[in-house]
Amino acid sequence: MHCPFCRHPDSRVVDSRTTDDGCSIRRRRQCPDCSRRFTTVETASLMVIKRSGVTEPFSRTKVISGVRKACQGRPVTEDALAKLGQRVEEAVRATGSAELSTHDVGLAILGPLRDLDLVAYLRFASVYQAFDSLEDFEAAVAELREQRPVTTTAGERDGDPGVPAPATAAE
Repeated sequence: MHCPFCRHPDSRVVDSRTTDDGCSIRRRRQCPDCSRRFTTVETASLMVIKRSGVTEPFSRTKVISGVRKACQGRPVTEDALAKLGQRVEEAVRATGSAELSTHDVGLAILGPLRDLDLVAYLRFASVYQAFDSLEDFEAAVAELREQRPVTTTAGERDGDPGVPAPATAAE
């Protein structure tokens, strides 16, 4: 590592720590020539292979931007989108592969998006999985209904946890 002050071709690592998100390493270095200290941040590169064959670096910002379009008009906060972006990046980095296809990234998005908002999930899946007909939507909705746990508590209608049951005279 070249010293940014005197351009000496070497430096000594004084301290190493992982960053708060755990995706990179912060190194404190000292130049043996001028003795000045500087910080470097190291991250493992993760490349995405697009359908055209072109490769580009993985971008959490692009993931969030694509999901934001699916979430338009939905009650999804920017904080929730940022957390989704982090979950997706952690998932693709956990594969251990240095290169992923856009298909793999899309699959990594679908799970967290399903947990975040079902309507946004259907919007994203319809584009990502190239739905061609109404039957594709119906099949996706049927799959979501099968996977969704039916939870009821006192005062709620069966199968619709968001709507309270009508009040009775005994209440």
